[in-house]
This record gives sequence, C-alpha cells and structure tokens, in this order.
Amino acid sequence: MKRFAILFCSLATAATLFAEDAATFAVSAFTFTRPAAWKQAQPKSPMRKAQLEVPAKDGGKPAEVVFFFFGSGQGGDVQANVQRWLGQFTSAEGAQKVEPQDFGGVKVTLVSTEGTMKASPISGVTEEQPGFGLLGAILEHADGPVFAKMTGPTALVKESREAFIAMVKSATKK
Repeated sequence: MKRFAILFCSLATAATLFAEDAATFAVSAFTFTRPAAWKQAQPKSPMRKAQLEVPAKDGGKPAEVVFFFFGSGQGGDVQANVQRWLGQFTSAEGAQKVEPQDFGGVKVTLVSTEGTMKASPISGVTEEQPGFGLLGAILEHADGPVFAKMTGPTALVKESREAFIAMVKSATKK
C-alpha cells in the first residue's frame, strides 16, 4: 500500500509538472507563455525550435505559429527577415506593417501583412494560399534574435493578434 501511495504521489506530481511545463516553453534566452486555447505541436523541421497551432473557432483551417533561433550572428538581421517574411506574400497596398516596439526592455519588431501566401519549398507551403495573414515578432537578444511567426487564414490571424502579442510580451530573459 505504501508503494502504491508513493507511486500515486509521484505520478500526480509529474502530471502537475508536465501541465505547468506545457503552458510555457523556452526558445533561446526567452520563456514564452502559450495562450491556453493554442496547442503545442511537433515542429515540422529541425530548424523550428517550437511550434503551436491556433485552432479556428468554426472548425476551419488553423493558424500555425513557429519559432526559430539560429544563434548570434546567424539567421540574418532584423531588416533582412522582415523583407523575407513580407516577400512570402502578395499583399494589397498598405497591408504590410512593421512596428518597432519595446516590451519590458526587449526590442521587438512586429511584422504583419495579409493577402496570398506564396508557395515555397523552404516553408513547406506547396501551393499558394489566398486569404492568408502573417503576424510575426523578432525579439532581439545578445545571443541572437528569436523569430516567432504566425500564418493562417486572415480572419484567424487578426483575431489572434492580442493573444500573440501577449505571448511575445510574456517572454522573459532566462
């Protein structure tokens, strides 16, 4: 009976720790708090350090949030990544926005656009995706920038903006 009690307490503790760990995740020097409705997903490539799925309320196509970290001096500078991300879309005039921010002493560049996401073997997109949006954040750090990028149906990306920004703001230096 004593062994059963110890086993039960150990499993309960492990389950609690797993649930707590699932709510947060680390990418380089930052720890992010995942929005409760978003699901952790298995990264589709070794370049991705974390990946989340944003479910659509109507059962439609979900949005995807991916995180990249390449190290100091790797992965290109902020401007090169902003241009690359925006270049992945055919956007209407005025749809592209770049917003420099400061979240708790961390320089963050927010990037957004909407239109048709172009097919690209690098991103794994096999065909053009009309009606898609992008919301990205580049968090600067001495160890190298962390890139977080959400893509999916425009309406879902727009309605997820506040949750995405809250997740980015939740990032704390280790």
